[in-house]
Amino acid sequence: MRKKVMALALTTAMAVSLAACGGGGQTAGTTAAPGTTAADNQGGDAQPAGDGSGLVYWSMWEATEPQGQAIQAAVEQFTADTGISVDLQFKGRTGIREGLQPALDAGTNIDLFDEDIDRVNTTWGQYLMDLEDLAKGADYEATANAGLIAACREVGGGTLKSIPYQPNVFAFFYNQSIFDEVGITAAPTTWAELDAACAKIKEAGYTPITCDDAYITCMFGYHMSRLVGEPKTEEIVKGGQWDDPSVIATAEAYADFASKGYFSDTIASNVWPAGQNQELAMGTAAMYLNGSWLPNEVKDMAGDDFVWGCFSYPAVEGGTDGVDAANYGAQVLAINKDSQNAENAFKLICYITQGEFDKMLSELSIGIPADSNNSEWPELIACVKPVMDSMTTRYPWAAGAEANADMTPIIKENFLKLCGGSMDAQGFVDALKKAGN
Repeated sequence: MRKKVMALALTTAMAVSLAACGGGGQTAGTTAAPGTTAADNQGGDAQPAGDGSGLVYWSMWEATEPQGQAIQAAVEQFTADTGISVDLQFKGRTGIREGLQPALDAGTNIDLFDEDIDRVNTTWGQYLMDLEDLAKGADYEATANAGLIAACREVGGGTLKSIPYQPNVFAFFYNQSIFDEVGITAAPTTWAELDAACAKIKEAGYTPITCDDAYITCMFGYHMSRLVGEPKTEEIVKGGQWDDPSVIATAEAYADFASKGYFSDTIASNVWPAGQNQELAMGTAAMYLNGSWLPNEVKDMAGDDFVWGCFSYPAVEGGTDGVDAANYGAQVLAINKDSQNAENAFKLICYITQGEFDKMLSELSIGIPADSNNSEWPELIACVKPVMDSMTTRYPWAAGAEANADMTPIIKENFLKLCGGSMDAQGFVDALKKAGN
C-alpha cells in the first residue's frame, strides 16, 4: 500500500469539525452572523424577521461550512418563493450549545433551530413544539427516512418534535484496498470473523485497528451492548455494576486482541485526530470505529484512490444484539414551542430537508441524504448505505458507555491502556471499581 506522504503535512494543520458530532469531543468555534437574512443577501422586498411574519433561525453550522452553504441556499430560495424573510444566524457548535438555552429562557425571538438529535430532544426538550399535525398536513413522512422519523419520535417521548436531516451512522470504516490485498472477501459479521480478518491484516504488515481518545469509549460501549443490550449497558455504567460478567468479558475480548497485536502501537496515546489522519488515511491502518462523517473529514489526506468500506460492529457469541443495532441518527430541526410562525417555520424545514437542497447538502458535505427520493448517495460513502438501511435498533452515543459522566474519563483512560497492552482485563475492571468507590 502506497503511503500518501505528502498528505501527512496536512495533519498538523487539519482542523475539521466533527460534522455529525453527537459526541466524540470535538466542537467548532463560534461564528455568529446576527441580523443576516436571506432577504438582505438578495435585496428583495421580503417581510422583516421578528415581526411575527418573518422567521428567526439559529443554526449549529458555520456560514463557511458545506452544511451552512446549503442551508443558506435553501433559505434564499425559500425567501424568493414565499416573500418571507429569514434571520439566519450561524452560531457554530459552541455558540448554540452555550447560547441557545439562555436565549430561549430569556424569551428571545427564535422560531427554529438545529443540532444533534439527542441534544435537541433531551437537553432542550422542554422548548420543543409538537410537530405531528404540521408533518401530517404536509404529508412529510411520504418521502422521509422512516427509521430516522421513528428515532425522532423515540427520543421525543413518543411524539415527533424534530425533523431529521444529514443522517449519520456509527460503524467500522475500513480500507477496501487492504482487505482486497490480504484476501478478505466479506466484511466481518461476528467477533470471530473480525479476529480472523485482523490476523490476515497483521500478517501482511498493516495495523488492523486504530482508535484514539475521542472514540475509544465507543468500542467499550458497543461490545458491552452486543453482549447484554444497550439498556443493560447503561444500567451497569450508571450504577457502577462492574462485577457484571459482561464487563470482564468485554475487557478480555479486547485484551486478547491487544495481545495479538491487532491495535495500533500508539493507540494508548493517540489524541484525536491522530488515528484517522496519520494511520487510516495514510494507509497503514485498516479499520477504525467511527461515524459516516469520517470519509469527508480525511478525504484530502486519503486521496482519490482510497476506497472505503463499512460494516456494522460484529455480533458476539451468546450476545443480545446483532449487526442491525448501532448509534445512528441525524442533526434535527426543531420549532420553538413559543413561535408565532410555526407553519412558515415548518415550510422552511421542508425546503432544507427535502428535494433540491437536501441533495445539495448531501453532495457538498459528502453526507447521507434525508429525503428517500434522493436515492443517489455520494460515491465516497456509498458503502454506508447497506449498513444504514439495515439498522433496526438505535443506540445512543457510545452505546451507553458515556451514560455516567463521572465515569467517562475513567473508562476512556483505562480502556486505552487495555488496548495498548499496558493493562490486563482484570486490571481494567479493578480500575473501574476503584474509581467508583
